[in-house]
Amino acid sequence: MLNDIISVRKGEFDSGTHTELRGQLNRSRRVTLLSGAVVGNARSDISGISARVYKNGVYGFSSMAEYTPEAAAKVLHAASENAAFMDRHVPAGKPALPSLPKKSLKLQNGNNDPAQKVYIDFSKELDAYVETHCPELISRVVIATEDSMEKLLVTSDGMDAHTILPRSYCYVFLTAQTPDGQPVELFKAFGGEGTFDLNFTDPSVWYPEIDRLYEHLMKKREGVYADAGLKTVILGGMMTGMLSHEAVGHTVEADLVLGGSVAGHCLNKQVASEKVTLTDFANTAFGKRCPLPVFVDDEGTMAQDVTLIKDGILTGYMNNRESALHFGMEPRGNARAWMFSDEPLIRMRNTSVHPGNDKLEDMIASIDDGYYLIDSGNGQADTTGEFMFGVTMGYEIKGGKLGRALLDTTISGVAFDMLKTVDMVSDTVVWSSSGFCGKKQPMPVGMGGPALRCKVMIGGR
Repeated sequence: MLNDIISVRKGEFDSGTHTELRGQLNRSRRVTLLSGAVVGNARSDISGISARVYKNGVYGFSSMAEYTPEAAAKVLHAASENAAFMDRHVPAGKPALPSLPKKSLKLQNGNNDPAQKVYIDFSKELDAYVETHCPELISRVVIATEDSMEKLLVTSDGMDAHTILPRSYCYVFLTAQTPDGQPVELFKAFGGEGTFDLNFTDPSVWYPEIDRLYEHLMKKREGVYADAGLKTVILGGMMTGMLSHEAVGHTVEADLVLGGSVAGHCLNKQVASEKVTLTDFANTAFGKRCPLPVFVDDEGTMAQDVTLIKDGILTGYMNNRESALHFGMEPRGNARAWMFSDEPLIRMRNTSVHPGNDKLEDMIASIDDGYYLIDSGNGQADTTGEFMFGVTMGYEIKGGKLGRALLDTTISGVAFDMLKTVDMVSDTVVWSSSGFCGKKQPMPVGMGGPALRCKVMIGGR
């Protein structure tokens, strides 16, 4: 755990500027088994300190890969000099950032650090179960991971925060063959917020999940290709989460709005069916703790939810303090930095469509000829809202009932057009929180949603 060596520097902050001083430790643990053999075994700890100073609309930033009192003094001095230099040579002439209330926050959600043997032993137990109970495989991979960001932050506004938010997962990849010898794969990530030793105490807890994954894979290897074209589909919660993050969320990040995203012309306009409400949640959603809660961002702003779409109307953007000033909005804690050497960027936290009132079984029964698309392994979108996502798990819907499994396919479209076709929304939300968002810096995020009935272009063979 980081010792507090930065609070004593508050008296050195330049008056008339906004200053942030941040110490940080990023921890990573990872073990990989391929068909029972350990092929990866890594752990890393990266720490350092950074300072950022805002002056008249420009920033000065400095960082050092040391966590020492001397480093704190050096980066604070360098950031102030850099801000003054930028103000002289690139004068922006913008007003000061509005001050925020003084706050103190200490959130340390576990700081245990199990030895690598714990990861190896648990992975081997999971792998042994897969080997015994999933006989029709040509390959299997088990990965055990943990990562965490510990941050100490003080700002000239009076924010004083110390947070540790670890997350840990096991990934299971199963590969089989189709009758004509082509490989088919499915994977599942288990886990969530918390250190590895808290989330993974008993391997048998996860055996039913592995059984379900194997069952889907056996159906997929006998699967068929989708018929290409515009189809009525049900997007499962994981697919809705991918859409919420990639195709909608990025378009309403204020820096990308300023860069020309489609959302810049859509504020207070209809962008979806009235059945669609979308929120970037800070730390609590639908009465429960979010999968990756954020309580304060790296500018010292206390985290609050941001309603992005309300009953189909685009109502807001995700901001940092500077863009919030530009748009006349309230900053709500979306400025996040991955490493000590990174400046905070506008990032999502836990982005999800709200649940509706429909039952999944009724949604399936309502479709005579379509598809139920459950999971995705990859996807891409741009600031126009145009997207293409891979579909790794799905089923036909014929006569209101699930049919044959699908082989890998894709869906594509323009998010704000596709969302206008949503006419049923399930009453249950599914979350995914095991990945990273790759906007310039990696960042842990949560994304989720209910099942949606809509129309979308689907690929074929």
